[in-house]
Amino acid sequence: MFARFTSSEFVPFLNTHMEAQAEHAKIKRYNTLYTITTVLGVALVVLTFIWLNHYLGGFSLDQTSTEFNWHPLLMVTGMLFLYSQSILVYRTGRNTKKFTLKCIHAGLHITILIMAALGLKAVFDSHNYASPPIANLYSLHSWLGILTFALFCGQLVIGFTTFLFPGASKGLRTAVLPYHVTLGSAGFLMSVITAGLGYAEKVMFFLGANYQKLPLSGTILNLIGVVTVIFGLLTLHLVNDVQYEREEVIEDEVPLSGE
Repeated sequence: MFARFTSSEFVPFLNTHMEAQAEHAKIKRYNTLYTITTVLGVALVVLTFIWLNHYLGGFSLDQTSTEFNWHPLLMVTGMLFLYSQSILVYRTGRNTKKFTLKCIHAGLHITILIMAALGLKAVFDSHNYASPPIANLYSLHSWLGILTFALFCGQLVIGFTTFLFPGASKGLRTAVLPYHVTLGSAGFLMSVITAGLGYAEKVMFFLGANYQKLPLSGTILNLIGVVTVIFGLLTLHLVNDVQYEREEVIEDEVPLSGE
């Protein structure tokens, strides 16, 4: 015997089915864009490593010219690739407990902090111990870099104390969250802009007038810049499009401090 639906029973069933299809399509679309973004992020790190290793002499800790190369590699890996993964973690892990996602988010941010600090040390050492010494913090790239790093550190402290440990009240968390999300996106955008200025600055120092002849090293760096922009735009789209927001569940409202 086939089950028969009345019109009043069929309409809710049809609506539920259509909603499930729409949700599936949304998740599939997010996963596709996220995969493309992640692949571009990995490509960005790999291309940066190849460029630094092949054209700029590789990496060391005892020569100022090659010690500098740790700076772009660590910054691209931390302040671009891992930063992107961190701000997308709540949307990527939509079926994971929020406390777990908070720990992953905080862990990634702490890793980024360490990498960025080491990257800054590398550039300051390469300037201070060069012969003759090179001036620090004179370029627009360096000014924006310090501002971006300061914003990132402030975000880390506020986010950790407000949302993780000891955890503020629900009212305060609700009030702070929109600013935390907005400043997180702003910090990532500043990282993309700062990276672009850094690429331009380095290629002009390295190639000088030869840059206009577009040698292979210049072509690779231009490609790195294009990948950075596309990667940044995709990340910002995924993190700011409301259709990809993680749906809150009851356990998300349980304060971490136990109050």
